[in-house]
Amino acid sequence: MRQELLSLPKTLAEDVAKNLVMVARLIDEEPERAYAYSRIALRLASRVAAVREAAGFAAYANQKYSEALAEFRAARRMTGTVELWPVMADCERGLGRPEKALDMAGAPEVHKLDKAGQVEMRLVAAGARRDMGQLEAAIVTLQSPELASSSVQPWTARLRYAYADALLAVERRGEAREWFAKAVEADRDGSTDASDRLAELDGVEFVDALDDDESESHEESRDRAESDVDADVDADVDDEDDDDDDSDIDVSDDLGDDDQDDEPLDDTADDLSEDEDDDEADGKAHDEVDAKAVDKD
Repeated sequence: MRQELLSLPKTLAEDVAKNLVMVARLIDEEPERAYAYSRIALRLASRVAAVREAAGFAAYANQKYSEALAEFRAARRMTGTVELWPVMADCERGLGRPEKALDMAGAPEVHKLDKAGQVEMRLVAAGARRDMGQLEAAIVTLQSPELASSSVQPWTARLRYAYADALLAVERRGEAREWFAKAVEADRDGSTDASDRLAELDGVEFVDALDDDESESHEESRDRAESDVDADVDADVDDEDDDDDDSDIDVSDDLGDDDQDDEPLDDTADDLSEDEDDDEADGKAHDEVDAKAVDKD
């Protein structure tokens, strides 16, 4: 790449280099930004193979497979190398053409690849088999001297992981667990989630501390809500007590009013007293009549 950039004017070469550096820096964590930088570099120097290759990988990271394939083909025409053959085949998979990917896996170009490229091509071919529903064939495709080797190479973890995942797809859980464990041993930079898959097979559940904090927050909110409800109930009880006190006052007032209303009862009592006086008078009159009758006799 350095020689290609040296053929450009200095200022232009510096601008292109800066954008390519940003693509390499962002492509894993922020692929969309990496893609934007690749487009800038592509506008500045579309005739530079390294730029076309970087643009291809940026598009590939954003699942723009048609665009990526076009850039990879352009880079391959410029350089004449076959290094991009496996990723080009994977673009065919991404475009829904697994048969084309398998054709590329059997092409003469594969024999020109280095060991890492051949392993990568094997991974792509196994993926194409799975895309076509040929699960057992995918397992066979991954069985190779590289898989059986005890030495750890840059591709070892990914190869073992793919093999374990293929075994799990056909419900060979025991073997899948064994190979996920081997993938964990080889995965020194955490390029796969083999440890999570292994834990899942073992029935291990991880609890997120953030979830615990959220649960505690929910519990605190619930307690506060219950406290508010209790406070409202107490307030209602106090209001009822106040109402009861008011009722007592009203009753007393009513009783006072009733005492005032009882005044006509005094008239009745007077009437009763007058009637008793009349009865006494009548009684005396009868006694006098009876006494006179006795005297006559």
